[in-house]
Amino acid sequence: MPPAQRHPTMADVAERAGVSASTVSRTLRGMSTVSPEVRARVEKAARELNFVISRQASSLVTGRTGVVAVLAPTLNSWFIGSALSSLGPVLRAAGMELLVYVTPDMTERAAFFERLPARRNADALMVFSFNLTDEETARLDDLQMPVIYVSQRAECRPSVYVDDVAGALSGTRHLLNLGHRRIGFVQTIGASGFTFSSHERLLGYQQALTEAGLPLDSDLVVATPVGHKRRTAEAVGRLLSLREPPTAVFAEQDEVAVSVLSTLRRARVEVPERVSVLGFDDHQMAEWSDLTTIAQSPAEIGRAAGELARDLINDPEADQARHVVLPTRLIPRATTAPPPAGPDHSS
Repeated sequence: MPPAQRHPTMADVAERAGVSASTVSRTLRGMSTVSPEVRARVEKAARELNFVISRQASSLVTGRTGVVAVLAPTLNSWFIGSALSSLGPVLRAAGMELLVYVTPDMTERAAFFERLPARRNADALMVFSFNLTDEETARLDDLQMPVIYVSQRAECRPSVYVDDVAGALSGTRHLLNLGHRRIGFVQTIGASGFTFSSHERLLGYQQALTEAGLPLDSDLVVATPVGHKRRTAEAVGRLLSLREPPTAVFAEQDEVAVSVLSTLRRARVEVPERVSVLGFDDHQMAEWSDLTTIAQSPAEIGRAAGELARDLINDPEADQARHVVLPTRLIPRATTAPPPAGPDHSS
């Protein structure tokens, strides 16, 4: 009986190609730090030996897993779902896989930060729209791997986000340019992980009013949970019952803006003839509702985050505090128009 045939190893491929085993691993995992000439030699040697790289062997040689982890507060989000859909192909093209950790409640969140499973299971961690405590941020700083903050700005740490301040500023300017001087702002509360965007959008709204020489009126700023029709109706009711009600309403998320539209129409308040409505995101429902909005692209954010993760993993000398800031765009539709004329609405 002939002896069992020994499977070729990475060392065998390295010897035949005249390179180190770590160079073989980098080559066969598609990393960009290998020259075309060396890549061709390694691939030829691997073919001749019928060698197939395993993840375990790669990890032993390079210390890498070929995995990028994502920490998200929820997957029940249009934004996060769209971003992950474009992130996956970017990572796969770089020979990496995606691993998602979802922490929808405080128990799972505490367990994640206690165990930090990404330390063993990934080469980089992306933190998606997550409000971290100082202690949690410090824990992630100790991971000894790139930690990329997505849809939020983290000082001195790699981040990918849109300029929410500039977006809200341009949206409020649009309403001001139409002639509106009383502009309500609807914040969202209780939305997992989106406090950063909420604060920045309110800031942009306030900057536009100040730029136009208008006072900041706290009565014009109301809040409602996403998806809570009764609370949204109450928030709109507070705006409509003011001595000088707004002629325009800027909702910081399209999902809330659509609920505002529904409340106004049920109350027989014509949009945009009596009240204009502006959203933020360019969610699919914005197009269905013909809603004027400030557009951001979660798909572009996902792609940019994937490219940044790839660069930071492959090049230890890359800027570990790089910020990728993506633009927003005003999409005018049917829910904004000049304010009604008359003594009660003079500017």
